[in-house]
Amino acid sequence: MKAIRLEEPKNFQYVDVADPGQPGPGQVLVRTHRMGVCGTDLSGWLGKFPFFRYPRIPGHELGVEVVVVGDGVTTVAPGDRCSVEPYMNCGACFACRRGQGNCCCSLNVIGVMIDGGLCERFLIRADKLHPSKKLSYEQLALVETLAIGCHATDRGASQNGDHVLIIGAGPIGLATLEFTRLTGATVTVMDMVSSRLEFCQKNYGIEHTIQFKGDGSELEKMQAITNGDMYPVVTDATGNKHSMASALKYVAHTGSLVYVGITTEEITFAHPTLHRPEMTLKGSRNAMPSDFSRIIRLIEDGTINTTPWITHRTPFENMVAEFESFTRPETGVLKAIVDVSVA
Repeated sequence: MKAIRLEEPKNFQYVDVADPGQPGPGQVLVRTHRMGVCGTDLSGWLGKFPFFRYPRIPGHELGVEVVVVGDGVTTVAPGDRCSVEPYMNCGACFACRRGQGNCCCSLNVIGVMIDGGLCERFLIRADKLHPSKKLSYEQLALVETLAIGCHATDRGASQNGDHVLIIGAGPIGLATLEFTRLTGATVTVMDMVSSRLEFCQKNYGIEHTIQFKGDGSELEKMQAITNGDMYPVVTDATGNKHSMASALKYVAHTGSLVYVGITTEEITFAHPTLHRPEMTLKGSRNAMPSDFSRIIRLIEDGTINTTPWITHRTPFENMVAEFESFTRPETGVLKAIVDVSVA
């Protein structure tokens, strides 16, 4: 069976791997049709993602087709189109017992810690499939990215009338923007890349955008936007240690800072910056099962329009040659989709 494996940072290889065989009880055999290239995949290729284990078949943003179902599976049937919830939690640890399997103590994310969907077929637990009769495989491959932003928005708990700052207008920042706007909050987006800010203005009608230049001008603009109060909710989606440390300066007194981006490096800041405003600092990891079903409904009813998201497409046989270009901002990649069905 054909697959693409990341042997080590910056070393993708086309490989033949064993066929996954037939599903056991509670399992499903699926065929991969589309894979979204995620920031995790880019960081894994660069050797900068803390949870990535090599060698690894990547692929966790997936639109798949059900081929065969195992005994006891009633939630999906052969031929169903599904999005994949890639978080393989144990169901028994402290976090799982609290209903937070996204933070399972022994979590395995497919395509990151265990092999994922950049292959012809694979086995997966039936409870991790979210079907839709309306969405395309491309749309289904975007659900997981959107789920990350949905969960980050829930962690920030913004409310109608709040001013919210989202730092980083890549896919995760935009996913957070999708759900923050549904809360009724007023959104400011900051990024270093002007084309990403223009995307936010054009596709989301965002009035307040700030191009980060590092000269202090961004702080003045934020004070003007918020009448000097700063932001009760700030979400940093950059994964950049400098941005993540600076983000504390933008939080209003009694406000919250949510880190949804991930870095392997240490983040340092003066403690009074956190203590003086009685700030709440939160991490946001993965997403919840309910996020997937919610997002599918929102795409189906047109509340979320995925059309502008996909800027690049590549067939399976070209992915290795083109992947490096996806890491460079100047290529204008927002979301690249790999067509795996031609494998």
